[in-house]
Amino acid sequence: MKNFDKPPAADRLDLSALTLLVEILDAGNLSLAARKLKMSRANVSYHLAQLEKSVGVQLVRRTTRRVEPTEVGLRLYDHGRSIVNEILAAQETIATLGKSLQGRVGLSMPVGYGQVVMAGWLIEFKRLYPGILLEVMFENRVSDLVREDVDIAIRIMTEPPPTLVARPLGAVHYVVCASSGYAEVQGLPRQLSDLGAVPLISAGFIGRELRVAAYRNGQREEVLPRPTLLSENMLFLRDAVLAGLGVGLMPDYVVQDLVDQGQLVTALDDYRLSVFGTQMFLLYMPNRYQTSSVRTLIDFILTKVGEGRTAHPGGAPIMPLMSTARIPAPLS
Repeated sequence: MKNFDKPPAADRLDLSALTLLVEILDAGNLSLAARKLKMSRANVSYHLAQLEKSVGVQLVRRTTRRVEPTEVGLRLYDHGRSIVNEILAAQETIATLGKSLQGRVGLSMPVGYGQVVMAGWLIEFKRLYPGILLEVMFENRVSDLVREDVDIAIRIMTEPPPTLVARPLGAVHYVVCASSGYAEVQGLPRQLSDLGAVPLISAGFIGRELRVAAYRNGQREEVLPRPTLLSENMLFLRDAVLAGLGVGLMPDYVVQDLVDQGQLVTALDDYRLSVFGTQMFLLYMPNRYQTSSVRTLIDFILTKVGEGRTAHPGGAPIMPLMSTARIPAPLS
């Protein structure tokens, strides 16, 4: 790429100017663009002003937190993004001539789903494509999806952000569960409001109030429980439920094997419960160039999810090994 030491000439629009505009609009603000371009924010702002001066129109609307393209800016962005992507594709073609798939892929996914469901998939993927550098981040937050080091994100949510491409992976089912020993002594919740009176163990964002949405017979209710233990680490929470520390509220893919074995029993099975959201999505930026390695991983994940749907057409499609064993009824 060209450097930005000189402002674009008034009679032409060069690649460096288009690249600058693309990076600014992709980042959403000048500070993030400056970090990506390894420039100061003031320098980015200066070159943007010079670009707008050279074309004679405003290309970007600036607010206190974000930048948005004007109509002309958006048209130039579309041209610039296409050109940048073509250059990246050409560079990849030259770099990979006669070689197997290589390069880096950044994957961000929820802690529990990543550890319980996807870990085996990714090990299989690495055996198939040993030349790919796979950087896996276990995290639950949505705000970081535009980071440059994240190519693909798996997230639980009800509605995906409109600014991202969202490939649905299936429904997420939360279950209320407890150890058999806890249930025998303390009993299990029999109605939704009981969740506010039990020591609840659940995933949640630290420092934020836990809200549980419940759906039944087309009606939505909400309960504000008083958790005794919160964490983003689902395996830790599962161990805490097994130890009898309280009642768990977790995705079925984390506890289904223990339910099948009779170590955990469930309650409120007629509700569809949600903490973070009701659906799992595979997300990526719509305009960011995808290398062959990124596209291969996307196809691989979607194939694995599809195999789960085929194997268990009546179960949760995001579960690769979903049992149909009957879940024990709540104890009094």
